[in-house]
Amino acid sequence: MPYEESQLFKRKDDKGQELYFCCNGCESVYLLLESCELTSFYDKLNTSITPPNLTQQSDVAHFDTQGFYDKYIHSITKDNKQLCQVHLIISGIHCAACIWLNEKILSQTQGIYEVAINYTNNKATITWDNAILPLSKIICLIRSIGYDAYVYDSRIQESADKAQMKDYYIRVIVALFCTMNIMWVAIAQYSGYFLGIQADAKDILNLASFVLCTPTLFYSGWIFYRSSYYGLKNGFIGMDLLVSVGSSLTYLYSIYAAITRSGETYFESVSMIITFVLVGKFLEVRARKNAGDSLDSLQNLLPTSVEVSNGETYEQKSLESVKVGDKILVRAGDKIAIDGILESDYALFDTKAISGESLPLESKKGEAVLSGYINLHHQIFYTATKAFSQSLMSHIIELVSSSLSHRPQIQNLANALSQYFSRVILSLAALCFVFWYFLADVGAEKSLMIAISVIIIACPCALALATPIASVVGIGEAYKHTVLFKQAKFLESLAKADIVVFDKTGTLTIGKPKVQHCHIQGDYDKLLLREFVRLSKHPVASGIAEFLADSVDEAGLQKNMWELRDFKQFDAQGITAHNLSQSGEGIKLVGGNLAFLEKQGFVIPPLNISQGMLFAYGIIDNEEKKLCEVFELYDELKPYAKTLIESLHKSGIQTALLSGDRQESVNLISNQLHIRQAKHALSPLQKAEWISTYKQTHKDSVLVMIGDGINDAPALSQSDIAISMGAGSDIAILSSDIVILDDKLSTLHNAFAIAQGTYKSIKQNIALSIGYNALSVPLALAGLVIPLFAALSMSLSSIIVVLNSLRLRNFKAFKENKNE
Repeated sequence: MPYEESQLFKRKDDKGQELYFCCNGCESVYLLLESCELTSFYDKLNTSITPPNLTQQSDVAHFDTQGFYDKYIHSITKDNKQLCQVHLIISGIHCAACIWLNEKILSQTQGIYEVAINYTNNKATITWDNAILPLSKIICLIRSIGYDAYVYDSRIQESADKAQMKDYYIRVIVALFCTMNIMWVAIAQYSGYFLGIQADAKDILNLASFVLCTPTLFYSGWIFYRSSYYGLKNGFIGMDLLVSVGSSLTYLYSIYAAITRSGETYFESVSMIITFVLVGKFLEVRARKNAGDSLDSLQNLLPTSVEVSNGETYEQKSLESVKVGDKILVRAGDKIAIDGILESDYALFDTKAISGESLPLESKKGEAVLSGYINLHHQIFYTATKAFSQSLMSHIIELVSSSLSHRPQIQNLANALSQYFSRVILSLAALCFVFWYFLADVGAEKSLMIAISVIIIACPCALALATPIASVVGIGEAYKHTVLFKQAKFLESLAKADIVVFDKTGTLTIGKPKVQHCHIQGDYDKLLLREFVRLSKHPVASGIAEFLADSVDEAGLQKNMWELRDFKQFDAQGITAHNLSQSGEGIKLVGGNLAFLEKQGFVIPPLNISQGMLFAYGIIDNEEKKLCEVFELYDELKPYAKTLIESLHKSGIQTALLSGDRQESVNLISNQLHIRQAKHALSPLQKAEWISTYKQTHKDSVLVMIGDGINDAPALSQSDIAISMGAGSDIAILSSDIVILDDKLSTLHNAFAIAQGTYKSIKQNIALSIGYNALSVPLALAGLVIPLFAALSMSLSSIIVVLNSLRLRNFKAFKENKNE
């Protein structure tokens, strides 16, 4: 039957349409129906078809086809090399050790440059040289270590997750059923131990225990054996091996004791060990999935198709097929999928997915429309200005989805520790057996049980869980509060911040300076000046334009026509242009700070200026230079600015202010906020140089730079952590490590608090796991813990780590006080 998944058999029909089949038999049936003109059968078929699980090496050929390459593989340039990148889901992963094993084997393979696996959804991002190693060989390599891989697709990922949970659920049910029944047998055995029991009756009870224990060990516990086998095959000793060795030794000894009647059996302990560990693993997997729900749900924020104008009709198109310039229809209640420009006269949008703002946004014709918005009013039309892959929400989804592939440094330390820890525990268990058997002379049975208790109780799964589960919750909680961390490792870096460097305009201030004084009050064409400053996007220029809009005659705009050319903007200095209209041909317009106009040859008279920002405007007509006006503007502090700075200072974090404005204006803001280090009249490159110099003299400090992501890009690139205020700008996302989507300083405070809370949770988790082992291992070595309680305590330690991480979900966000 036709089936639209790329991993199945496919063919092209006479019309050039690609059809997919789950097997050759289905293709034959289709050809038969086609010959009888009965293909309408498939239009009436609602059955969900699942492809067969093929494991032969021959079924990987489609990974190297051109169609697969065009759809799923991205070309990237790294170290001047053209490489390929693909997103795969690795199936069969159930713990951090599985991830470590896959990454280790793949990263050591020639031709693979980078491998990162997301712990939340097992999504692997692989970067490789296709000329050295085809993707099919990578898939075969993954299968050779006991796992499988298929291309990442959000449509089939949900069903794969359900299949994994179903498999765990069935194994847990079998384990619980056998264990509950084996405990009834154990009660009879314990009663016989204290009250006396005949040998034949004891044999029957041992046989019943053996029958119930075996499926628990070899079916429910199969995932531990499989992982142990492939781990040993590749030189890795992890938690699964400890569980497998401990339970297997107990199982084999119990068989020996039952056959020879030389001692007590421990089949119930084996069953309960597997059950406790498996239930703990099941709860861990569920918690991991739930923790990542807020991240995975981003895929549902956009529709799967849009209605594109095709003359007088509208055609449903996939998001990937929409081209720049297409006219798109959006009905009331629908979501905007692609960035564009509004064609309708008026629209009302819900922007919570982007800005977190609860109030609707009113937009007019010609204004930008961003993906992620929801149309709240009547149907509207807009023109696409970007491809789907380049739109804002697509960027955000990609960044959040890949953020967990980059681990904090503390996780690498924990992973390395857990790898060596397993080997140490196995060696300790062997020495423990030798001591108790040969030196303490307590017999083989007790010596073996003590050694098994040491192996089981010391499983480092809690240590492996310490960082990834907290990172998952922290990233999800941050996005819930409109903070976008591009990589999980930035949570740790931000939490370790020593100094925070702020830009002034648009970061600590509202970014909408208003004219308060006009010092020259000369005679000049205000309409011409307004058109001149409109060419610049700088907040000061916008403030001048807004001021002039209230003081000029709009009707005069139709009477005077200008042709402004050669517009230039000099960062942190000013702007120039030439007016080539008939009424003023050859006139040069100059605007900017006083120093910039002095460089242009203007004479600045004595002025009674205060602490505001200054914008001077002059005209050069042939050799004559006329200073027309000097505007003084003031920009208000953003709400919550004082609270944020005070909070940083209380946390022991230093602050600095870098601005391109004049000294008086910068000092005014720095004094209001009690920022001691304040630099004025800096260009974007000078800001970057200041940061670079600071880092050279404070090599152990973590420097955070916060700007608007546009003219601060050089400074942001020099910092350890770059934070951009406000989304909507592609440059803000590209040039920064963290994006404050709603442009609020209270949200910036939330970002610091979430990062610090996550890092604190990670350190607590590591301390809990190390403390647990420091306490439990000596008790087991002393023979004070039986294998049953060892398994229970080991599972509880993992669950405690998960629950401690989930406490981050109780984060209470800081909110702005409008009266501040």
